[in-house]
Amino acid sequence: MVEEKPGNETVIDPTVEDLLLQAQELVPIALSKARTVKGFSSRWRVIISRLEKIPTCLSDLSSHPCFSKHTLCKEQLQAVLETLKEAIELVNVCVNEKQEGKLKMQSDLDSLSAKIDLSLKDCGLLMKTGVLGEVTQPLSSSIQDLETFSVRELLARLLIGHLESKRKALEQLVEVMKEDEKAVITALGRTNVASLVQLLTATSTSVRENAVNVICSLAESGGCENWLISENALPPLIRLLESGSPVAKEKAVISLQRMSISSETSRSIVGHGGVSPLIEICKTGDSVSQSASACTLKNISAVPEVRQNLAEEGIIKVMINILNCGILLGSKEYAAECLQNLTSSNEALRRSVISEDGIQTLLGYLDGPLPQESGVAAIRNLVGSVSLETYFKIIPSLVHVLKSGSIGAQQAAASTICRISTSNETKRMIGESGCIPLLIRMLEAKASGAREVAAQAIASLVTVPRNCREVKRDEKSVTSLVMLLEPSPSNSAKKYAVSGLAALCSSRKCKKLMVSHGAVGYLKKLSELEVPGSKKLLERIEKGKLRSFFSRK
Repeated sequence: MVEEKPGNETVIDPTVEDLLLQAQELVPIALSKARTVKGFSSRWRVIISRLEKIPTCLSDLSSHPCFSKHTLCKEQLQAVLETLKEAIELVNVCVNEKQEGKLKMQSDLDSLSAKIDLSLKDCGLLMKTGVLGEVTQPLSSSIQDLETFSVRELLARLLIGHLESKRKALEQLVEVMKEDEKAVITALGRTNVASLVQLLTATSTSVRENAVNVICSLAESGGCENWLISENALPPLIRLLESGSPVAKEKAVISLQRMSISSETSRSIVGHGGVSPLIEICKTGDSVSQSASACTLKNISAVPEVRQNLAEEGIIKVMINILNCGILLGSKEYAAECLQNLTSSNEALRRSVISEDGIQTLLGYLDGPLPQESGVAAIRNLVGSVSLETYFKIIPSLVHVLKSGSIGAQQAAASTICRISTSNETKRMIGESGCIPLLIRMLEAKASGAREVAAQAIASLVTVPRNCREVKRDEKSVTSLVMLLEPSPSNSAKKYAVSGLAALCSSRKCKKLMVSHGAVGYLKKLSELEVPGSKKLLERIEKGKLRSFFSRK
C-alpha cells in the first residue's frame, strides 16, 4: 500500500509478510547484541530468555491460515518490531555506558522485559483462543455480517495489546452496545468475559467504568452469570462498591443485584466481604444505587446461614431506616422483604427488629395506598414475639390490607389473623375491627391459597358467639363455605370449611342454605375420605332435614 505524505514523499505501507521478515531478521541481531552486555546481567538474562521465544512465536503466528487476512496480526508484528528495536537501542546504551542513571536503566530494562512478555502472551492468545478465525473479514458484505465482524474484532482487541489500545476498544464496544446490545452478548465468549473482568482492576477510571458498564449489561441479560462467577468477577465488583466512582458503583451494585439471585453467589458475596459496602450504599447512595443494594441484601438474606452475619453488620437498622426514609417505593419493598427473611426463623433477630421499632415502622409502611405482601409477612413473623397490647396497633393495619392490599398481601393478612387468634379476647378484637366481611369476600378469591386461609381465619373466629352471629348474617358466607367442601385433593380449604359450617349449623336458615347448595352430597364424599368433622356435620344437617320433613307432615 502506498501513501502520499506532505512534501510529495511516498511511503510504502509494509505488508504483513514484510513485517514478519523484518522481525525474523531483527531477532538474531537483538540476541547477539544482548549477549555482549556486561552490566545489569540478571535483567538481561531474563530479556534474553524471552527474546529466544520470539522466533517460535512468529513461526506459529505466520503458519495460521488467516495470518494475512486482517489487521490484528499486522498490529501484533508492528508491536514486536518496536520492542526488538527498543531492545537493540538499550543494548547500545548499556554497551556504550551512556545510560542516564542506574535506576533509570533498571526501570527501562524492566519495561522492555514486560513488553516482550506481553507480545509473547498476545501472540499466544491470538493462536489459542481462536480469535484469528473469529475476526476474519466475512466474504459476505451484508450489514449484519459486517456488524458481527466488527463486534468480534473489538472483543478480540480487549484480549491483546497494552491498556491504551484496550481502552479504545472498550469505548467503541460500549458505543456499539448502545445501538445493539444483543449483537455483543451473542458474540461473547468466556475468554472475552475474562478480559472484561481483568479490566475492572485497571488503573484508568474510565476503563473501569466502561468495563463494569459492559459487565452490568451481561449480568442483566441473564446469560453470562456462570462465566462471570467462574472468572472471579465478584471481588473486583465488590472493590468498586468501596472505592469506585459513582458511575462504577451504580453499575457494580446492579450487577451484584442480578447475580445474587443465586443462593450460592449470595454466599460468595458475603465471603468476599460484600455486605459492609452494600450496607454503606443503602445509607449514602443515590436512589438507583440504594434500591439495587437493598435488593441485593434482600437476596442475600434469603440464605438462612448468613442472616446472623447480616445482623452483625447492622442490616436491621438500615432496612428499617429505608422503610422510613427510602427514596423509591421499590427500595422500601426490598427492605420489607429483607426483614421478612431475617425474622422468618430466628427469635433473636425478631427481638432485634422489635427493639429497633420495627413493628411501628412496618405498620406505617403498610398504611400506604397499595400494601404489599412482604410487609405483612414480616408482621406475621413478629406477632408471636409481642404483647397483646401491640395487637391493638396491628389489627387496624390488617383491616386496611384486606381492603386495599395486593392479593398476596391480603392472603398474608388473613394468615396473620389466624396466627393471632389465640384467645377469645383477641378474636373479639378482630371481629370488632371489621375484618369478618372482608374475610367472607376472600372466600371467593381466585387463588386457592387465599380461599384456604380465609376459611381458616373464619373457622377460628366463629368460636366466639358475636363473630359467629356476624358470619351468619352474611348469606354469602354459607354459600362460599359450601363451595369449599369440594372433595378434590387440590382443595386444601375443605377441612376449614367443615369447621366453619359446623359453627353456623345451629341456625336453621344457614342449615337450609347448606342443603340447597349441595352440602349433603359434598359431606358424604368427605365422610368417606374421613375429613375431620365432616361426618358429624352431615348428621346434624340430615337430622335437621328429618325434623323439617316431620314438621311439614
